[in-house]
Amino acid sequence: MHSPAAPSKVTTAQVFAIAGPAMVANLTTPLIGIVSTTAIGRLGDATLLGGVAMASVLFDCLFWLFGFLRMSTVAFTAQSLGAGETSELRAILMRGLIVAALVGATLIALQIPLATILLNAMGGSDGVTLAAKTYFTIRIWSSPLALGNYVVLGWLIGQARAKLALGMQITINLINVAATVVLVLVFDFGIAGAAIAALIAEAAGLLLGLLIARHLSKGQFAASRALLFDRTKLMRMLAVNRDIMIRTASLIAAFLFFTAQGARAGDMTLAANAVLNNFLLFGAFFLDGLATAAEQLCGRAYGARNKAAFAGAVKLVVMWGFGFALAVAGCFLLFGPAFIDIMTASVEVRRIARDYLPFVIFAPLLGVFAFAFDGVYIGATWARDMRNLMLLSLLIFLCAWFALRSFGNAGLWGTFLVHYAARGGLQALRYPALLRKSFGP
Repeated sequence: MHSPAAPSKVTTAQVFAIAGPAMVANLTTPLIGIVSTTAIGRLGDATLLGGVAMASVLFDCLFWLFGFLRMSTVAFTAQSLGAGETSELRAILMRGLIVAALVGATLIALQIPLATILLNAMGGSDGVTLAAKTYFTIRIWSSPLALGNYVVLGWLIGQARAKLALGMQITINLINVAATVVLVLVFDFGIAGAAIAALIAEAAGLLLGLLIARHLSKGQFAASRALLFDRTKLMRMLAVNRDIMIRTASLIAAFLFFTAQGARAGDMTLAANAVLNNFLLFGAFFLDGLATAAEQLCGRAYGARNKAAFAGAVKLVVMWGFGFALAVAGCFLLFGPAFIDIMTASVEVRRIARDYLPFVIFAPLLGVFAFAFDGVYIGATWARDMRNLMLLSLLIFLCAWFALRSFGNAGLWGTFLVHYAARGGLQALRYPALLRKSFGP
C-alpha cells in the first residue's frame, strides 16, 4: 500500500500522475460502442446497425447512473489513505463489490420490464427495436461485472494507482475489440456476438482487477465481518451513493432533454447537433481527467485533515483546467470546420454545424468549474450539497430553455451553456463555506 500520509503540498506532477492516465482512459472508453457499431456496420444491415447504436446508448446511460460506485470508492479510498486507515481499504473494496453485485443482480432480474420501457421510449422502428432487444437481453448479464469494474477502478484511482487503472481499462477494450471481430465477422453471430463480446470483456476486466487488488493487498483480500459491516461506515457509504446517484440522474435528464429537443428540430439539425456533440465529448475527456485527479488528491487531503493540501489541489486542478480548456477551444476555433467536414459528407449538415460551432468553442471554458468542482466535491464527499446544487442547475437549465426556446437550435445551445455555467458557478460559490465547515477557519 502507499504511504498513508497525505502530501503537505500538492504538486503539478501529482495532478498529472493521475490526470494523464485518466485522460488516456477516457479516450479509450468509447471504443466498446465504436467497435460494436463498426463490426455490425460491416454486415451491411441498417436495421442491425440502428439496433446496436440504440442499445449502446441505453447501456451508456444505465451504467452512467451507477457511476457513484466508482466515484464514492475513489473518495472513500483516498480519504482512508490520507487518514492512515490502511485496514479500511480492503473493506471499502469489498463493500463496493457487494453493492455492485446487488445492483447488477437487480438489473438482470428486471431486464424484461426495463427493456420494454427503455426501448419503447427510444421510439425506434420495429426492426431496430427487435435488434436492440437482442443486444440488450444478452449484455444486461454483464451488469454485475461492469459495475464491479467501476468499484475496482475507483479503488485503484483512490490509491493514486492511475496507471494500473488505465491498464485495466485498455485490457477491457482490447479484449472487446478482439472478441467482437471474432464473434461478429468470423463466426457471424451478428448483434448477439457484439453483446457477448462486451460481456466477455467485462468479465476478463473484473478478473484482472481482482488479481491486481489481491496483489496490492499482499494476499490479505478479506476484511473482518465487523469491519465490513460497520454500521456507521455502511450508512455513510449508502447516503453518499444515494446523493451522487440523484445528482447523476439530474445530469442525465438535462442531456436527454437536450437530445430530445434537438430531435424535434428535424433530421438535419439533429445530425448537426450529433456532429457537434463529438466536439463536446473530446473536450470533456481532458477536463474529466483533471476531475479524477481532484477526486483522489482532495480525498486524500480531506482524510488527513490537511487544509493547505486540499486548497492547493483545488487551485492546481482549476488552473490546469483553464489551460486545457483554452487549448481545446483554440483547436475548435482553428480546425472546427475541417473536423465537421471529416465527420459528415452532407453539405446541409455541414452548413448547420458550422452555424452553431461558436457555442461549442465556448463550452470547454464554461465547463472548467463544472468538471473541476465535481471532482473536488466527490473527493470531500460533499455529496448532499453536490446533489442539491445539481438539482438547482437542472431547474435553471429548464427555465433558460423556456426563456430561449423561441430562438430554435441557437436557444437550445444557449441553454446548454447556461447549464454548464450554473453547475460550475453554484459549486464555486458554495466552496468557501464548505471548506470552512470541513477544515475550520
